[in-house]
Amino acid sequence: MLVIDLDPQAAATFYFRVKPKVKGGGKGLVSGKRDLDDLIKATDHERLDLIPADFSFRNLDLMLDAEKKSKKRLAKLLKPLAGDYDVIVLDCPPSVSLVSEAVFHAADALVVPLIPTTLSLRTYQQLQVFRDEEKLADLALMPFFSMVDRRKSLHREVVDRFPEDHPEALGVQVPYASVVERMGTERAPLATFAPRSAAAAAYAALWSEIARRLG
Repeated sequence: MLVIDLDPQAAATFYFRVKPKVKGGGKGLVSGKRDLDDLIKATDHERLDLIPADFSFRNLDLMLDAEKKSKKRLAKLLKPLAGDYDVIVLDCPPSVSLVSEAVFHAADALVVPLIPTTLSLRTYQQLQVFRDEEKLADLALMPFFSMVDRRKSLHREVVDRFPEDHPEALGVQVPYASVVERMGTERAPLATFAPRSAAAAAYAALWSEIARRLG
């Protein structure tokens, strides 16, 4: 598996203990003048590689805009890697921008973490409208709920009612848990330092469901 970190805050890069530095910066990534193979870094985890992000990615929208067919630029850059990896994960900031548009055009599926709140649901509706406007009918949406606290009536109501109107929703709910926040201090996935936690089990089940959907 290959993870491509497209967030200028480089959270995935930090978690996987990779230096947040890209040769040529964001421009080197999107211009195609540098082979993506040169940017791939190994992680501490078997069969998991990473293309890190750095702070220059804050201008990634402008860099993409300067390229021809900017929305399809990322898909073109990823084609040579298709034979090397079974799965490529594009980790992008939670916003609708030219970067996310490029991700939408490159991806087979969009896994969308939602918090059980009204604003989060509104954002998902906007995402659905945007996908339809871009005529990306083949892009599968896979929303799931994270940070779920079933002690809260609003969380229970939102989580239980959402699948009625959204059959595309994944069935797994990731509970709110302090152990999830520890990934930042441990700089490691839950499965490595808290494999028996409820949250780790939820993420494992979530990945299994995503894998089944993708076939």
